[in-house]
Amino acid sequence: MRWDWSAVREFMPHFWDGLLVTLQALVLGSLLSFSLGLVWALLMRTPTRWVRWPVGVVTEFVRNTPLLVQLFFLFYVLPEWGLTFSALTTGVFAIGLHYSTYTMQVYRAGIEAVPAGQWEAATALSLPARRTWFAVILPQAVRRVVPPLGNYVISMLKDTPILMSITVLEMLGQARLFSQQHFQFTEPVTVIGVAFIVISYLASLLLRTLERRLVR
Repeated sequence: MRWDWSAVREFMPHFWDGLLVTLQALVLGSLLSFSLGLVWALLMRTPTRWVRWPVGVVTEFVRNTPLLVQLFFLFYVLPEWGLTFSALTTGVFAIGLHYSTYTMQVYRAGIEAVPAGQWEAATALSLPARRTWFAVILPQAVRRVVPPLGNYVISMLKDTPILMSITVLEMLGQARLFSQQHFQFTEPVTVIGVAFIVISYLASLLLRTLERRLVR
C-alpha cells in the first residue's frame, strides 16, 4: 500500500479542527478535575460524618463506573429530565468529574505528606483555619502532587477520543469522518497517532519543567 500525501494534505484542515476541540476538552477537563478533586479532598477531611459519607459514596461510584457509561448517562439520559448541554460541554464535565475522583486521592496523599510540625506550628501561632490551609498546608502539598497530577493530564488526553461516542469531533472523530467519506484510513489515523505522541511528549516536558520550578 502506497502512502498518499495528497490525502494527508486534504485531511489537515479537519485535523486542526479536531486538535482544537481535543485541546479544549483536555484543558477544561483538567482544570475541572483539579478543582473538584481538591474540593473532594478537603470535604473528606471535615470532622462532620454527614459530609464525608455522601462525598465518599459519590466519588467511589464515579471512580468505579466506566467513563463511557457516565458519558452516555449525561448525554442521553439527562435530556429526558430536562437537562440538555452541548456535546463538548457534556464531554468536558464527564472527563473532569471522572478524573476528579482520582486527583482527590492525589491531593489527600499530598496533604497527609505535609509534616505534622507544620500543623502544630500553625496551631501555636493561632492561625485561623483558612490561613492555615491556604498559606501553610496547600502550598507544600501542591509541590508534592504535581508529578501524579501530570500523569492524569496525559491519561485525560488519551481518553479524549471516547468523546467521539457522543458526536464530539475531536481528532479521532475527524479522522473517522474523513476516512468514511474518502475511504482512506491509513493516512488520517496515522496522523492522529503521531499527534497524540507529540502532544503527550510536549505535555510531559512542560510538567517536568513546572515540577522543577516548584521544587526550588
